[in-house]
Amino acid sequence: MNLYQSLGYLVLGSRLRRLSENFLAEINRAYQNEGIDFDASWFPVFYLLSKNGSLSIKELSEQMEVSHPAASQLITNLKNKKLVTSATCTDDGRRQLVQLTDSGRVLLAQILPVWNAILSAMDEVHANEPACLELLPSISALENAFRSVNLSDRINNKMTLELKPAANE
Repeated sequence: MNLYQSLGYLVLGSRLRRLSENFLAEINRAYQNEGIDFDASWFPVFYLLSKNGSLSIKELSEQMEVSHPAASQLITNLKNKKLVTSATCTDDGRRQLVQLTDSGRVLLAQILPVWNAILSAMDEVHANEPACLELLPSISALENAFRSVNLSDRINNKMTLELKPAANE
């Protein structure tokens, strides 16, 4: 058992970050190997725009479950690469609707087969390691638990109720 496995929840965030970084690096390497200039961090925007045609930055941020500034920064990056554009909504002049440019749609056509290959490769990983089948449902359960429980408050309550009295004895 390595250090990360032995420390359990104390390093959960570090393990998830490390797993995510390794996974995204492999995905980006797959795009590079295919000669496709695409970054895995762009996936949520491309996926949502491929399914919806256009969305506001607010809608993108809500569906990606990231802050509005984070979504805005990603959109700005994609605009600079001329992969998305935004236009004022005809119904509400305050809203900017984001959509793929022609270059973005060409890139989307190139990456769709990679997305299918990712799903197929991950199915093989599951087949070879059945415990991996529990990963996505477990992550969803943990996300739901974190939405319903304020973890920092719970930790602070534990400090106040359980640990501090013991320290005074």
